[in-house]
Amino acid sequence: MERFQKVYSQGVIEKTEIWADTVSGIHYLFHRNGNASGFTPLLNRDGTPVTTPEQP
Repeated sequence: MERFQKVYSQGVIEKTEIWADTVSGIHYLFHRNGNASGFTPLLNRDGTPVTTPEQP
């Protein structure tokens, strides 16, 4: 099983992706524009990380 799964992708040269950590459930935002890029936890309005809903 892969730890990180890409759940969203948009763009080619300027690319935005959302990745989910299958162990912790936390989602991360990745953005790339040319040679510059960044990777950070995706946060809710209250500052807590966006997580995958728990499965029943």
